Amino acid sequence: MLRISNEPFDAGRELSAFEAEATGAGGIVSFTGLVRDHASSGAVRALTLQAYSPMTERGIETAMAEARERWPLMALKVIHRTGEMAPGEAIVFVAAASIHRRAAFEAADFLMDYLKTEAVFWKKEATATGEHWIEPRSQDYQDRARWAKV
Repeated sequence: MLRISNEPFDAGRELSAFEAEATGAGGIVSFTGLVRDHASSGAVRALTLQAYSPMTERGIETAMAEARERWPLMALKVIHRTGEMAPGEAIVFVAAASIHRRAAFEAADFLMDYLKTEAVFWKKEATATGEHWIEPRSQDYQDRARWAKV
């Protein structure tokens, strides 16, 4: 399941709903990304994300399909916010369920690496020094490279 929305979400509620859907799972892994309150350019006042629909959705759905091919997953969920968010607000929620924990961990990690580097989002931070576009870091690309098929 994929949802991209301007609406805030409650990660705890999303996890509870996911757990109810993932009957028979031996392991559920979830990750919630939050807006940081500090950046290299100073205190963050807001983070704005824009998506390019339907390209953003198609890319994430393709990554989710790849995760399902790589690991024996029972359920998978990605929620991503767009619009303006304040520090502490949830940006992203990824959950994976499998019979075994390792598959769930790896699938969630794989999807987060995709979202950080490949998903079509534009991110802009507002700080005391102005607005700054955010690009993935070199470490983000190194993390993503771990999943390259040989």
